[in-house]
Amino acid sequence: MKKRVYLGLIFCFTITSFAQETRTENNGNLILEDVPAIPQSIKDDLKRYQNVRSASFRGFHNENEGLYISTRFGNVSQLHYVQSPGAARNQVTYFQEPIGSVAMHPTDQSIIFTMDKGGTENAQIYLLDTSDASAKLLSDGESRNGGPLWSTDGEKIAFQSTKRNGRSNDIWIMNVMNTEEAQMVLESPDGTWWGASDWTEDDKTILVQNYISITNSKIYLVDVETQKKQLILGKEEEPSANSALAFDKDDKGVFYITDKFSQFSQLTYHNLENREDVIISSEIPWDVDGFAMSKDGKRAAFVVNENGYSTLYLLDPKSFKFKKVNSIPLGLIGGMQFDKNNNRLGLTINTHQTPSDTYVLDLKRSVLSHGKLERWTHSEVGGLDTSKFIKPELVKYSSFDGREIPAFVYANESATPQPVIISIHGGPESQSRPRFSSTFQLWINELNAAVIAPNVRGSDGYGKEYLSLDNGYKREDSVKDIGALLDWIATQPHLDENRVIVYGGSYGGYMVLASAVHYSDRLKGAVDIVGISNFVTFLKNTKDYRRDLRRVEYGDERDPKMEKFLQEISPNNNVDKISVPIFVVQGENDPRVPVTEAEQIVKSLRENGNQVWYMNALNEGHGYRKKENRDIYQQAVVLFFKENL
Repeated sequence: MKKRVYLGLIFCFTITSFAQETRTENNGNLILEDVPAIPQSIKDDLKRYQNVRSASFRGFHNENEGLYISTRFGNVSQLHYVQSPGAARNQVTYFQEPIGSVAMHPTDQSIIFTMDKGGTENAQIYLLDTSDASAKLLSDGESRNGGPLWSTDGEKIAFQSTKRNGRSNDIWIMNVMNTEEAQMVLESPDGTWWGASDWTEDDKTILVQNYISITNSKIYLVDVETQKKQLILGKEEEPSANSALAFDKDDKGVFYITDKFSQFSQLTYHNLENREDVIISSEIPWDVDGFAMSKDGKRAAFVVNENGYSTLYLLDPKSFKFKKVNSIPLGLIGGMQFDKNNNRLGLTINTHQTPSDTYVLDLKRSVLSHGKLERWTHSEVGGLDTSKFIKPELVKYSSFDGREIPAFVYANESATPQPVIISIHGGPESQSRPRFSSTFQLWINELNAAVIAPNVRGSDGYGKEYLSLDNGYKREDSVKDIGALLDWIATQPHLDENRVIVYGGSYGGYMVLASAVHYSDRLKGAVDIVGISNFVTFLKNTKDYRRDLRRVEYGDERDPKMEKFLQEISPNNNVDKISVPIFVVQGENDPRVPVTEAEQIVKSLRENGNQVWYMNALNEGHGYRKKENRDIYQQAVVLFFKENL
């Protein structure tokens, strides 16, 4: 990577070089090239939408009825304490970077959390003293660490770390009071992802996940003393996706999620003694994507993704009977945990009209019974009347091969055709879901635009066959799904086929650029956020701890035939086919899609004579986490839309 030097000025400046306008904002952290100055009118119009907050559940207090949430009152999200429903949010951490994962001590008030710097994803592990908000660094300060998991006795944590060689995701055990004696208990033989999921009651065995790809993962038991690992689920000859969850009450079996018996990911119990499986959710034709077990092992809950919406079920871990909870608002569920007494379930709920907020479901003596669902937080929405937010409509349109492609459409009723913004998710193993989006509503209200979020082939949530339809040499089939969407737009009287812009991040950024290559004559512009511009250079330059994982999805660039194909379809090698304005957004420290991907597409487009806006945040990684950067980025996107739609 070439070296660059930017002047960190506390005011904006403008220079002209090679007919290129460059300025900096936010004390020099945000570099803008050829991005016009944002009119004050846009800044004023966006203020309400940019002051929306959320409050995600992080865990219960172990000594009273309170709980912890993560929310933002400054520039980044931090940990807060809430004593009772609707009570004030008392800030607990005060860092310049957002808090990552959080692990509550099983009995006392110790909290483990992770945090990186500048979006590098080289997360470190800290022990938080809640009495004075001080934090002790537990990891080495250099390697990439994650997934801290408290032992049953609360003396140790198991965690993932690359400290051995900077690449391999090994599993270590550390006594939090004696970090010098950290011990590696599993040495990763390759660049795949390994992580601890649960401990046995006696802390002698750890349930371990080995993630190879979205369609291939295995589950092991690791003996802490001998460091021997035993494969219990997953076969080399018959790849399947297996997600480790938890041991049962007596450590005689494990709960896990698997797709080996169905197109969908099913909740399953594996008996460690007779090696038999019980498929718990066999009657539910959708993916199970969430699970929680009470501390005493007598209760459990799981979440099902039904066409993008979440459904909550209470589970009896002994009988495997389950019952749907009907009081949950229609939306998305995450972050479930039981309290220490096993009679409350904390969770985060997000709907199209409410940002993520923390709720508590009271449980009754009967395992499958519950009481009131109570909302603990009411996050600010910038004064917006969210009751008027447009509810997405789920549609399906036919693609080039007759396959039905699902998409969420956000649109006002209009007598005249509306311009369209197509928002393409990343992953590609991800899914556009009907969550709260002040950004989408902003585009609808302030630009009078319709927003369409398609789940092109390769998206999660629709079965393992659908998930694999874009792998390897089938990569551009997903791009054809965007072409089919443009055809569908042309059939809708309330949508303007002549005013369409594509927008997306990460793999969605590649999809945006690829759409510009193939459909420039049908588009008005494209916004590429941290997107892949050349698969070969991307695979060579992405961080080595994730390279093998990406090769499974995109293809191995070391194979000459595959390299040739990847070069042929890469947008950076096809800029001569792009004729629409492009806005490229990047984070300097991005470990996933390196900044070089943005630099080369910007350079190639400019050499081709294309109109290009470029924004690069020097203190961000794979996406913008700091409000000061997000605000300017959102303002610039709206300006780009106004000028090109």
